[in-house]
Amino acid sequence: MNIRQKLAQFAQYQQTVRELSALDNRQLNDLGISRFDIKAVARAAR
Repeated sequence: MNIRQKLAQFAQYQQTVRELSALDNRQLNDLGISRFDIKAVARAAR
């Protein structure tokens, strides 16, 4: 994996974290995600 691919993956991770963080706790709960799990979910989504 080259640096360009790693940067693209990191950008996707950041976007996922931003989007999930923008949801309120009820919306996250509907998805089965707690606020503390956002980073782990974003890492797994890569």
